[in-house]
Amino acid sequence: MISRACQHYLDQAQLFGIKLGLDNVESMLISMDQPEKNFPSIHVAGTNGKGSVSAMLERIFRLNDFKTGLYTSPHLVDVRERIRLNGRMIPEKTFCHLLLDIKKREKKLKKTGEVSGSLTFFEILTLCAFNYFSQEAVDLAVLEVGMGGRFDATNVVRPEVSVITSISYDHQQYLGKTIAEIATEKAGVIKRGVPCLAGVRNQTALRVIKKKCLEVGSPVIEVFGKGRKLTYKQIKDGYIFTYETPGASYHFKPSLPGLHQGENAAIALATAEVMQELGYQIKKDRMLEALETVIWPGRLEIISRTPLVILDGGHNEDGARVISDYIKKSVAQPVILVFAIMKDKDVKKVGSRLFPLASRIILTRPSLDRAACPEDIARQLPEFSPRFFLEEDVASALRLALTLSEGKVPVIVVGSLYLVGEAKRFFFGPEVEESLAGL
Repeated sequence: MISRACQHYLDQAQLFGIKLGLDNVESMLISMDQPEKNFPSIHVAGTNGKGSVSAMLERIFRLNDFKTGLYTSPHLVDVRERIRLNGRMIPEKTFCHLLLDIKKREKKLKKTGEVSGSLTFFEILTLCAFNYFSQEAVDLAVLEVGMGGRFDATNVVRPEVSVITSISYDHQQYLGKTIAEIATEKAGVIKRGVPCLAGVRNQTALRVIKKKCLEVGSPVIEVFGKGRKLTYKQIKDGYIFTYETPGASYHFKPSLPGLHQGENAAIALATAEVMQELGYQIKKDRMLEALETVIWPGRLEIISRTPLVILDGGHNEDGARVISDYIKKSVAQPVILVFAIMKDKDVKKVGSRLFPLASRIILTRPSLDRAACPEDIARQLPEFSPRFFLEEDVASALRLALTLSEGKVPVIVVGSLYLVGEAKRFFFGPEVEESLAGL
């Protein structure tokens, strides 16, 4: 575990919540000699799928012998999961050293007025990642946007390629109430002259992205546009996909389950093709190997077969739809649902997608102030009240689910990655950190 001083610094930063804007990050980076300029990057934004696409891209480049950095959020168990070098979490000593350096610089810049207020948790980790990747001289870093795009702390880089995976409703209190407004925030990652990969199917959102690309002179590549086609065939244990582009045809069976992972894989392949055009040496067979071996925990992750136990961090309506489709097509119904969600999410829309598939619904909450109380969730969806069990902590909710399952009924744990993190601790105990150390 990281030192008390480092943990205290991060804990204090969490009190400041979310603060969109780049001024503090830019001031800090200048004081650090702008490490973000010392490595090439791919910048990945989107409502859903950006973590999976980032993991796929990192593995594509790692299997092609690149020294890779990967920055993602949130984490499941250990905060160091967010910052990886060649698939391995940043070492504790290095992490603490970088954090304490950031803390010292922040204090100094506050005195001069170059940093206003305090750095947020996400800003601190972003600075840490950039400094680490610079010091390690990575060949390429894949950077996942935390939220939105335009004012996200990661949006200080000039990447090789900007990627927008999907756009749907989430974080409306920060990003806007309409798809067009949300798309405008996500399109903020598009840089002048930098190619933009759009995996977006929503036509309203796509128009916003294309308009921004036109304004700044960025080539736009529509992953599912003209001359490109994704098809699939369902088999006993998943799907086999074919993705055709103007230059190649790819056949693959992703290691990550679910129909939506075929779309994510197509986005990763289209991005890799653009990187090839930019001069990066990537072999097709290793691209496919990456898609078929990538590990990304907490996304339709099967951790037991008897009974079937699946963990998924889907927390918005689009994510819930994906999980619902997967359960209908691939899991015996009805299921036992263990559900928790954050207060700022659309509980009714997410629950309405998932609850009809369950015979029993165990409402709980991870140990986080932002988590919705089980009673509040129940009040918002009273039509399902006969199926509800309310448990105040995740461990007791999981024990109840396993008891009710009797080793037969599938158990689906869903609604938040924080819930998934606590579930992994419950099922794997002290070994859980080691299991997440390398991907």
